Amino acid sequence: MTCAQRTSRVILEACEEPRERGLHPGGVRRLHYSGGVNVEVTRLPGIGTRQDFMTRAGRRVGVVTYRDGRVDLIVSERDDPDSCTAAVPLSAEESGTLGNLLGAPQLVSRLDEQHGNVGGIATRPLPIAPGSAFDGRTLGDTALRTRTGASVVAVVRANTVEPSPRPDFVLSSGDLIITVGTPDGLGQAADILANG
Repeated sequence: MTCAQRTSRVILEACEEPRERGLHPGGVRRLHYSGGVNVEVTRLPGIGTRQDFMTRAGRRVGVVTYRDGRVDLIVSERDDPDSCTAAVPLSAEESGTLGNLLGAPQLVSRLDEQHGNVGGIATRPLPIAPGSAFDGRTLGDTALRTRTGASVVAVVRANTVEPSPRPDFVLSSGDLIITVGTPDGLGQAADILANG
């Protein structure tokens, strides 16, 4: 049985019983986010929750979060959210990294909008790659501001933003360092973080 079939079966088994008792769709909460995205949160008794939304392209994308902490990224049929067409099991680290990859561009975009009228200034997310010389070291150890003139305005870790991190903030593999500076300074900062 594929992971998609297994996830689909688990979701179907979890949703059938509450539906018969009249708890479904009462067990579904709809959350509205900016940009017109509506997220449906469905309790899966004994399993966890499913959170999904409809993309503009008509695909249903979401996550199943299990009670034991496991997470599956899922794609479902438009008209039947219980029929999972694809599922990708993710570890806690992988789901955090995916959250960083998806969330950091939005943060960078907002920062770009805020200082868009200031010429010569740019915002760039810089990763702390596995095996980086700065994995497990403090932000101050990078000396980015002193060496490049670029400023670290936030660190994104596991889908959580740490705004204005202090020099004693300990960096970790998978972190995205949100940096503001000149294009040249950002290039130098990227080189420092990549090569030490």
